[in-house]
Parts: sequence; structure tokens; C-alpha cells
Amino acid sequence: MEGERKYWGNYMSMAVVKTFAGQGLSAPEISVEVHLANGLPAFQLVGMAETSVKEARERVRSALINSGFDFPAKRITVNLAPADIPKFGGRFDLPIAVGILVAAGYLPDTSVLNIAFVGELALNGDIKPVGGLIPVVIAASNEDIPLIYPGDNDIEAALVSHAARLPAFDLLSVFEHLSGHKKLSSGQPFTPTSTCNSDVGWDDIIGQEQAKRALIIAASGAHNLLMVGPPGTGKSLLASRMLALLPPLTEEEALEVASVYSVKGETLNAEKFMHRHLRSPHHTSSAIALTGGGSNPVPGEISLAHNGILFLDELPEFGRKALDVLREPLETGDVHISRASGSATYPANFQLIAAMNPSPTGDIDDNRLSPQQQLNYLNRLSGPLLDRIDIQVEVPRLPDYDLPIAKPSADDSIHTVKKEVADTRHIQLMRQGKPNAALSAGELATICKVSEGDLRFLKAAAKQLNLSMRVFHRTLKVARTIADLHREEAVSRAHISEALGYRALDNLIKQLSSC
Repeated sequence: MEGERKYWGNYMSMAVVKTFAGQGLSAPEISVEVHLANGLPAFQLVGMAETSVKEARERVRSALINSGFDFPAKRITVNLAPADIPKFGGRFDLPIAVGILVAAGYLPDTSVLNIAFVGELALNGDIKPVGGLIPVVIAASNEDIPLIYPGDNDIEAALVSHAARLPAFDLLSVFEHLSGHKKLSSGQPFTPTSTCNSDVGWDDIIGQEQAKRALIIAASGAHNLLMVGPPGTGKSLLASRMLALLPPLTEEEALEVASVYSVKGETLNAEKFMHRHLRSPHHTSSAIALTGGGSNPVPGEISLAHNGILFLDELPEFGRKALDVLREPLETGDVHISRASGSATYPANFQLIAAMNPSPTGDIDDNRLSPQQQLNYLNRLSGPLLDRIDIQVEVPRLPDYDLPIAKPSADDSIHTVKKEVADTRHIQLMRQGKPNAALSAGELATICKVSEGDLRFLKAAAKQLNLSMRVFHRTLKVARTIADLHREEAVSRAHISEALGYRALDNLIKQLSSC
């Protein structure tokens, strides 16, 4: 082996190695420039590197020595360019070590052309896994160059099936690959599956037909939904069934979700790659926990719910600040986090499903509370937030105490409902390329076809109910979804009337305010 690690003649004292940084869900290209100069031995690292990156000096030194290489007794300068992009973490260890091997003459400079590297080094030369790898693999794939990355990240990297992937477990194997002695094997293949969850049913939910209907409408048009009712009426149970109604993710959507989980550092079950996720944070969660943040901004719960469901149980118990930060993401579908050390934008195109009691004691007909006390409880929810919830449905107590009738799962009507939702979504995608909930105000006139008489009816109802213009538009979108469920091209008065009926909380607040 010693004979193999020869110097390549009159080697250059300069090397440039390609890698990628992490900036939100993007991975900007970084050039690792390594220069060896005569003088007292030193190791200088520049290029807007935070502390964890600067500590690479000791990791790289030990990894090279323990891999059998002589560490150059030179003045070493490493520049991470461009200098205006913040660098975090240990992902730059491997490209720095490779750059030193090239600059020191252990490898020819041609060996690192059109190839990228990412990975943290252990002191013994092993390559340790890094967070946020999926955006890096996507970036390398977009540039059509192979990527050498930690072998322990291979399951995660395999989600980007079209990328040229070369997993490696130690620095020595990377050296042997670049020198041509022993090539690295390609990463393992991955075939996404879209099998549905058969563990949930629909027929085991007793009664609550109106709530079920609202759930189907919400799933069909990607509408936000709020369920209002006393404890024990099945609100959480209904919310859990929502996930089973939604169509599977496309591979592009699944990669977006996987990228968020990768940046967050959470393990994503590869078998559930094509499945939508339901995030259910506790009501004690802070605004930062929901939106994300930190000195090095990381995604929060609303981004982890991207292309899935954010379920907020006991909605009024959340802090006012925590709820109000949801307003902008519900409109734009993303969240922008700015900190002194840098900024990041994360996707947050989630469907909000919320549940709440109508009063602090749980029941609206509770004699322990005055109407004003009940109103104060409901007023914890700001008007602008309620305006962004398309459907509000009451989930009342059941009149009788019944048990569900046992049925084989194959006969459960949830499969029929799921197909109905998928067909309705398909109609919307073919017509406008997106669900009805995502329609802009300018698109409503052409897509939500309403007769003059029915439009006057809607305007009169909106004026009587004192609806905001945002709620007016969202009501029309819900009506459009109801029409799609009925396979009708035009929106009729019946569809509008049903959509107006899904404002249960607004009506309750109006009722209490008049007392």
C-alpha cells in the first residue's frame, strides 16, 4: 500500500474540490480551495465558516494520519467559496481531506473533476452520516455529476432514484476510488411504493354524518377544516381518518417532504416515502416549534406537515402568538425564517385540521359559564385565522349509546370514499392543475361558474352573515368542490347553501355576541 501512495510527479500545491452547503431546502455549490505553501506548519480555514466547520482542522488531520497518509508539514489554507454563504456542520470534512490529498500529490488533480463530495470524518478516517443530504443529492443530480457521500446515508439518498450515487464508509476507500485501484459501488436502488393504509376504517365511526361529509369535502378540495364539539364526540377519531382519504404523493411531492425531514435531521421511513404525513403538535408548542427557527434555521412542525396534514387538537389552548404565525403560511404555502447567522425558506403547504370544544368546560350548555365567558374563550382565536379556515362543522353529542357494527375491512366504505376523493381531485387537476383550495381570487370567476341569481344569493347571505371578502371567496371554493363531488360543471344555489352551512363557529360567536 505504501507504494501505491506515491506522489504524482511535480504536483500542484493547489486543489479545488466541489461540494454543497445547506441553505433551507437548497444546496448551493461550494468550491473547497486548498493551497499548500512553504512556511511554518499551519492550518487556516476561511470562508464564513461557523465553529463546527472550523473544527474540521483537527478531524481532517487525525483522519488523514490514521488512514496511513503523511500530513503535509506545510502552511495549509482552505477557502470555502463563495464566502457570503454561511457554512454549518461537518459535511465539509471529506472534501477538505480530498483537497489536501490532491494538493499534496497523493492524487492527480484530474481525479476530482466532475465529482462532488460530502461527509463528516471520524478521527479514525471513517465517514459519518450528515443531515440534510437529500437536497445535496438533488443538487448533484441536477448538475449531472456523481456524489460521494456517507454510506450510512444510503437509504436516505436512495430516495433520489435518478442520481449518480457513490456511498463510502471511510476515507481510504474514497482514495482508492479516485486513484483507480478499487472503484466504489453504486448506491442501492429504491422503488417507491404507494400502498394505502388498511388499518383504518370509516364504518366504525358511529353517526356524525355531517362531520363525515365535511371531511370528504375537505379532502376533495384540500380545504382547511375546524371541528367544534364537546369532548368524546369523535373529533380526534375523525381527524385520524382524514389521512386515509387523501391520494398518495407524487414522487416530486414526496421528495420535497423527504428533503424537509432530511434537513430537520428526522429519520424518514423509506416504506412511507409516498405517504402523506400527519403532524399533531401539543397545544403547549411555541411559535418557533411550529414555524421553525434556531441560530441555524431548521424547519418546524408546519414544514414537516408539508403536502400532508397539520392537526391541532384543543385549538384555543394554543398560545395566541403560536396560532397567529400560521396565518401567512396558510396563504403562501411557505415560511421564511431570518436569523442573524442566515435565513432560510421552507415549504409549508399543509392542510389544517383543527378540533376544539365550544367552551372551557367542554359544553356550550354548561350553566357554570356566562355567555361572555364562553365568548372570551372563543375569542382566543383571531378573526384572520378563522377566515383562513374554509369549513367549520359542529360535532354534537350522539343521542344514543351504540356500538359499531363489526364489518370486514375489505367491505369498509372508506375505500369507496377514498376513490371518490381521488376522482374529484383528478377533475380539479385536469381543469386547473391544483386543488380548489389553492385557487386565486382572479380564477374564481372563470372556474366557479355561478348564475347571476345564485351570485346575488351568495352576496346577500355574505352580507347578512357579515363575512369578510376572504371568507366569501373561500365559501365559493367550497361550493366548487361540492359541485365537483356531484360531477356538475356549474355551481348551483344548493352547493352554495351547503357551503354557507359550514360556518358553525362563526354562527356560535354571533349567537353569543347577541346575548
